[in-house]
Amino acid sequence: MSDHNPNTPNLAGLHVLIKGAGEMASGVAYRLHQAGFRVAMSEAPAPLAVRRAVSFCEAVHDGAKTVEGLTARLAAGPADFAGIWDAGELPVLVDPAMDCRAQVEFMVIIDALLAKKNTGLSRDMAPLTIGLGPGFVAPQDVHLAIETMRGHNLGRLIYQGSPAANTGEPGAMAGYTYERVLRSPADGVFETETELGQAVQAGQAVAHVAGQAVVAQIGGILRGLIRPGSRVETGWKVGDVDPRGRLEYLDTISEKARAIGGSVLEGILHAFNK
Repeated sequence: MSDHNPNTPNLAGLHVLIKGAGEMASGVAYRLHQAGFRVAMSEAPAPLAVRRAVSFCEAVHDGAKTVEGLTARLAAGPADFAGIWDAGELPVLVDPAMDCRAQVEFMVIIDALLAKKNTGLSRDMAPLTIGLGPGFVAPQDVHLAIETMRGHNLGRLIYQGSPAANTGEPGAMAGYTYERVLRSPADGVFETETELGQAVQAGQAVAHVAGQAVVAQIGGILRGLIRPGSRVETGWKVGDVDPRGRLEYLDTISEKARAIGGSVLEGILHAFNK
């Protein structure tokens, strides 16, 4: 006799919507796709990804983006989802309000913007709602929140309470924290002739905004750099120098994104695989 509960969804092909398609969201999407779920991603009209090499949101600009062998493709609308899924790819839709929910039944919705606040996700939007990082309170506004701060609790599933508040300090990499982050010195258009993966030296100007230089504070590999021509504001993160100097890290998913993706997968299985 089967133990299958008719009220439990079939996990094979379960539909998942991820709000955002940046670095962390892409790591989550990759792991869920590998687990057999049908993942769609909603994005803004002009997404600004720093780690462009591993962010599926680049499909909004280029029509498609491949990360570790998995391709995300820009969809014109929800009607395109099935064909993209059948091709073994991920649909990315310009739909920041997630209006596609009216046409596709999603069992899981994940806010992966890491905006340090809840950008509109609520429990009534899907049978399982998951918020990544600070700003989400479980179980009041989401069913599950997940810790995104590096350290002992990275990836912890939180069913009561909230992830740790944002400290404003980047995670350490080879002993460096804020020094490895490139920030805009002014409001204006980001201009650069340097490329992702290029080696830079401490004190080197790697870009300009409104005539002011964006200067690397440490030497290493340019692991992240926003798209040239993007409009930015003072203090915005526009690049990331990896002091480890390992070129192979450029276009592979980070350990943090991969860990958070595993935690999301655990949360989905905990909710439905009973």
